[in-house]
Amino acid sequence: MAAITTRQPTAAKDPPPTPRPRRSLRRPFRVRRGALPYLLLAPAILLELLIHIVPMFVGIGMSFLKLTQFHIRHWSSAPFAGFDNYRLAIDIDGPVGKSLLHSFWITVAFTTLVVGISWLLGAIGAILMQGAFRGRAVLRAVFLVPYALPVYTGVITFGFMFQRDTGLVNHVLVDQLGLVDDRPFWLIGGNSFWALVVAAVWRTWPFAFLCLMAALQNIPKDLYEAASLDGAGVWQQIRRVTLPMLAPVNRVVVLVLFLWTFNDFNTPYVLFGKSAPEEADLISIHIYQNSFVTWNFGTGSAMSVLLLLFLMLVSLAYLAVGRLRGRADA
Repeated sequence: MAAITTRQPTAAKDPPPTPRPRRSLRRPFRVRRGALPYLLLAPAILLELLIHIVPMFVGIGMSFLKLTQFHIRHWSSAPFAGFDNYRLAIDIDGPVGKSLLHSFWITVAFTTLVVGISWLLGAIGAILMQGAFRGRAVLRAVFLVPYALPVYTGVITFGFMFQRDTGLVNHVLVDQLGLVDDRPFWLIGGNSFWALVVAAVWRTWPFAFLCLMAALQNIPKDLYEAASLDGAGVWQQIRRVTLPMLAPVNRVVVLVLFLWTFNDFNTPYVLFGKSAPEEADLISIHIYQNSFVTWNFGTGSAMSVLLLLFLMLVSLAYLAVGRLRGRADA
C-alpha cells in the first residue's frame, strides 16, 4: 500500500528586514543641570566685565598717576602720584577741593528734590490710575512717554523751552499769564538749577509711576474693603493699607532713583553743554570738566573713585536700614 504523503502548505515568505539606521558615534551635547544657569549668565557677565568692571579698575589705576595732557598718548608711563590726587580732591581749603565740595552739595540738593518729587508724582499717578474709568489706558500710555523717549530728545526739547526770548516757558509766564515783568534767564544763573530739576523730574517720574502701578495691582482688594467697613476714609486707606504694602517696592524704587539721579550726566550735559553754570554744577559734569576740559585725568579719576565709594556706602547703609525695618515689621 502506497504511503500517502501530505504536502504541508508553504508559509508566505517574510519581507526582508529593513536596515536599522546607524547610530551616530557622536553623543549629543548635553548641559548639566547645575551648569545651565552659569552658561546663560556667561554672556551678560562677559559684557559686564568688558564694559564696566575692566574700565573701573583702569580708572582706579589712573587715579594714582599724574596723568595730564602730556602723558595721554602713553598713559601707562605717567609718573606715579600715590594719593596726591585724592588729597587734592578732598582738600576743602584748596580751590579743587572747595569746588568739588560745592558740586557735591549741589548734587545732594538736586537728588533730594528729583527723587522726592518723582516718587510723589509716581505714587499719585499710580493711585489715580487704579480705578476703572474711560480713557485710563490712554492716560497710562501718555504718562510713560517721557520714560520711552530718548534722553537727548526730551532734554533738547526742554532746552528750547527754557530759551529766554523764544522759549515756551517765558512766553507763558510773561506774555500769557503776566506773572513776570521781565523775561528771566533759565539756562544761566540761579534759575538754571530749577530748570535742571524740572527736566530731570520729567524724565524720571514715569519710572516710579510704572513700578508703583504694578505693585498696587498686587494688593488684595479685600484689605480696602475691610478698611472701608471699619470706617477708614480714602486718606486713611492710603496711609494704613497702600503705603505699608508698597514699602518693599518703595525701597527699591527710591534706591534706583537715587543712583540714577546722583550719577546723572546726560541731563546737565545736553541742557548746558560742557560748562554747566555754577548753580547747576552737578558732580558728574564737574568730574567731566576736570578730566576732559582741563586734561587732568588723574584728578578726575580720583574724584570718580571717591564718588563710587560714596555711592557704595550710601547704598549699603540704605539696604541695611531697610532690612532692619523689614525684620522689625515682620
